[in-house]
Amino acid sequence: MHSNIQSIVRGAFIASLLVLTAACHNDKKPVTATQAVDYASVATPLFSADSAYAFVERQLSFGFRTPGSKGQKECSAYLQAKMAQWCDTVVAQPFSTTLWNGQTVKGVNIIASLDPDNSDRIMLCAHWDSRLWADHDPDAGNHRKPILGANDGASGVATLMEMARVMSAQRPSVGIDFIFFDVEDQGMPEWADEDYQDNTWCKGSQYWAQNPHRPYYRAIYAILLDMVGTSQPRFTKEEISRRYAPSLMDKVWRVAAATGHASIFVDQKTDAILDDHLYVNQIANIPTIDIVQNNTDCSFFPLWHTLGDDLDAVEPQSMKTVADVLLKTIYADYPAK
Repeated sequence: MHSNIQSIVRGAFIASLLVLTAACHNDKKPVTATQAVDYASVATPLFSADSAYAFVERQLSFGFRTPGSKGQKECSAYLQAKMAQWCDTVVAQPFSTTLWNGQTVKGVNIIASLDPDNSDRIMLCAHWDSRLWADHDPDAGNHRKPILGANDGASGVATLMEMARVMSAQRPSVGIDFIFFDVEDQGMPEWADEDYQDNTWCKGSQYWAQNPHRPYYRAIYAILLDMVGTSQPRFTKEEISRRYAPSLMDKVWRVAAATGHASIFVDQKTDAILDDHLYVNQIANIPTIDIVQNNTDCSFFPLWHTLGDDLDAVEPQSMKTVADVLLKTIYADYPAK
């Protein structure tokens, strides 16, 4: 994730993107706003917080998942193998990209699908790389060191892994694509002595949106998870999500309130965040929201982009809360077969 919330997205940049794309954006299948649904009683698979936590721990066991590292190679193989245990297809999408400093690196997006031939699809995504630079560490001597990215990266992936595991045994009546984006978190560091460049972030989602894993790929909607494992989870209605997928955002927050999580999914409108959902919305034209940590002071979490973002930074129950809300959202409309 990408600088602090107030500086990561330059207002003119986001404003221009929203103006340019609002007219052509297609939200043809709005999420039904049926207030009568008893979301608490919707039957869903049982998500295990302990299992999700183990998936975070396993990702961190490979070390830094930074571009070109041994950890990147080994974790990529692990994620593909695990998802293949539960999903019908797994596609590795390699790509090359250029970082803010001109360095060319290789990444791989991982796409795992349940019922890939179902034309009705929902896309769930997160980034799986960890950041090359701890540029927000309190010790300036650590600013050029890589981070483990337990919450910022691994928690979202682990949540989706556990969802894939349980959904594979109790499948909804809609196809599901789990997409793990690479080279998301390698944007320009705070210490770079250059003009800020927004598009140095989210390289994997930019590539996927321009080159989807299946020609003419469409999804009813998409949900991005980022930093969903903090001990004090708090998610707000972020601007890009509101602009591109308002009906989806309202529904997810309504489900959260109906299931006792209104204090976590807070009904508050907040500023835009530059994240993978921007490019899925803007380029792929899929209505996408971002469920991302947003503290009351408009920061992420205290250990964001520091060496302290390790296993101790992750709370299993927070991942379960997010997953339970998403499962209720999906199975309310698409009950198990």
